[in-house]
Amino acid sequence: MSSRLIGVGVGPGDPELVTVKGVNALRAADVVVVPVMDTGERGRAEATVLHYVDAAKVVRVVFALNERTDRARREAAWDAAGARVTGLLREHGCVAFATIGDPNVYSTFTYLAQTVAGLVPGVVVETVPGITAMQDLAARSGAVLTEGTEPLTLVPVTAGESALKEALAGPGTVVAYKFGRRAGEVAEALRESGRLEDAVWGSALGLPEESIRPAAELDGATLPYLSTLIAPPRRDGGRGGKL
Repeated sequence: MSSRLIGVGVGPGDPELVTVKGVNALRAADVVVVPVMDTGERGRAEATVLHYVDAAKVVRVVFALNERTDRARREAAWDAAGARVTGLLREHGCVAFATIGDPNVYSTFTYLAQTVAGLVPGVVVETVPGITAMQDLAARSGAVLTEGTEPLTLVPVTAGESALKEALAGPGTVVAYKFGRRAGEVAEALRESGRLEDAVWGSALGLPEESIRPAAELDGATLPYLSTLIAPPRRDGGRGGKL
């Protein structure tokens, strides 16, 4: 039988936002891998998974998730993680990899799957979608992501300030991921684009330390790295006008 590697999206952190299909995939797998930083603390994915599977089935695999500048170190960590998961696949056959959010949206799973596919000929790679941070923040804050024909632009602020400014100058809603360490620059970009008043940001969604605030309150202080921002366009208040 072919080995199976399944990327399972477990949402932004609230265990209730794991889909039924996601829970079933986690429970059906022989082993559930969770990514951890080399500092060893329990990550958000692991904390979520433990609501649904026994800890004895969970295997921690180190990724250099806290490495932002040393590409060689990141790639060495990915290679080591791929080798570890390859060993688990050969031993067990079906391995689920739990990732926060969705496995096809800025996920560590992408790099893992590429590595494993090169090491395990014929491996079957599957994904189970998960709720994203922008969906959860929209629900918790009341922000509407899109109406009618509006586009939706997702920008990782790690791509640089110019990418965010270009998106904010365009139409539709702009969602910014990973902006916590550049909160001051983001606030200024929102102010320049006229989008500051209606924008909202959130972090640690669904967790005890959750914070959801108007972007107008951003004061330049550093926020959690995985903070999410929603900046809607100005809407005329009509109903159905853009359908």
